[in-house]
Amino acid sequence: MKSSVLSRAIEAALLGLAVAAPAWADAADYEFQLVQSEIPQGETVVAVRLVDRRSGQAIPDAVVFAKRIDMAPDGMPTMTSPIDLVPSTEPGTYRFKTNLSMEGGWQLSLAAKVQGETGTVVNKLALRAQ
Repeated sequence: MKSSVLSRAIEAALLGLAVAAPAWADAADYEFQLVQSEIPQGETVVAVRLVDRRSGQAIPDAVVFAKRIDMAPDGMPTMTSPIDLVPSTEPGTYRFKTNLSMEGGWQLSLAAKVQGETGTVVNKLALRAQ
């Protein structure tokens, strides 16, 4: 009988926590978006925003730990270019210096961790060098 009362008390407490707690975010709730989809060919900076899909707010202080740029959209995924994260003055905007050596379609692949969230934000963004 005591275990039945204890069991009900635990269930009620868990239900109360589930109702009172805010919805937890997931890595799928975030995405990178290009600031510009057409970029000048040659030495350039590609800017992206990391946004919360639910609110549309920019997310600062994420840790970008993987980045790659290649010509996969034009069927040349082995055609890559070095890419480096450079400082940004706008919170939630991440800037990458690269050399888009050819005109055409390029793909920016990014992976990041959002502070306080589990999972990894992974996006592939198509842009065009002109």
